[in-house]
Amino acid sequence: MIIVHHLNNSRSQRILWLLEELGVPYDIQHYQRDAVTSLAPPELKAVHPLGKSPIVTDQGEILAESGMIIDVLSRRYGPHLAVDPSSRDYPTYLHWLHFAEGSAMLPFLLALYTSRLGEAAAPLQPRIQAEIMNHMTYVESYLEGRDYFVGAQLTGADIQMSFVGDIAKGNGLLAMLPNLRAWVERIHARPQWQVALEKGGPYRFA
Repeated sequence: MIIVHHLNNSRSQRILWLLEELGVPYDIQHYQRDAVTSLAPPELKAVHPLGKSPIVTDQGEILAESGMIIDVLSRRYGPHLAVDPSSRDYPTYLHWLHFAEGSAMLPFLLALYTSRLGEAAAPLQPRIQAEIMNHMTYVESYLEGRDYFVGAQLTGADIQMSFVGDIAKGNGLLAMLPNLRAWVERIHARPQWQVALEKGGPYRFA
């Protein structure tokens, strides 16, 4: 049985969605962030040394890092969500699988962390906000005329990028990004996404 070590308001929400799309049974171990620091509880370190989420256990293996989890589980249980390495779309699939965490999330995280510094961080904010919009307008331009990130149907790339879309929504950016907004609305309308949201519990980026 697959076990998802799920932290509230975190990237692990997209792993629940992945498993609903794959239609495979799984259990959820719920963890709650500290009410003051928002950090993950120390119990997660008993599962993986970094103490972060998502973490998945499957077939005796401990899987960490969202992109790897999505790719491995898609290939094991639902190749319709993966892209064959021989396909012309494979480089595009890999690009978005890595772009989400390797590029898009960094300026959002910088904005979050520096916001806790108050006025001391004020000189950094224009550059950080510019980088957020640089990445989001790139995504917006790419989605012009597209329903999904790779080809004509949902893939693991969409699942990986979903947290980026949710963060953009949470930051009030979708009003100026109509293509990204339409994509977020499209994936949120999927029954599997809604079931995952119900199972995962409160998610402030929904």
